[in-house]
Amino acid sequence: MNRHLRTVHALMVSCLLALILLLTLQTVWLTPPANSGYVAPLLLILVLPLLVPLRGLLHGRRYTAAWTSLLAVVYFAHGVASASDPGLARWLASAEIAFSLGLFTGCLLYVRMHARQQRQTST
Repeated sequence: MNRHLRTVHALMVSCLLALILLLTLQTVWLTPPANSGYVAPLLLILVLPLLVPLRGLLHGRRYTAAWTSLLAVVYFAHGVASASDPGLARWLASAEIAFSLGLFTGCLLYVRMHARQQRQTST
């Protein structure tokens, strides 16, 4: 793996991990729901889909990166919808938007650069 591909891979994985950490902290500690019985279902809905592609992205699988870019769009939309909330929730939504954009960009660049590298090594 060349230097640029490693950098994009690091961007993709770090944005995914940052999104997992942000949503976990937001749900459990920073802005928990009013009813504490909603914490576990919210964690399942928000964080579990991000844990599914984690192993594939850590191993650098191109197909996993391709469909994870579609998953990043869902979190971008969630961040945009939450951005109108007042106070701390607005800042957390802005961070979610930034991390989801970083994940989306990293996934797209990784798929493109990995395919280009595969073509170059096969010829």
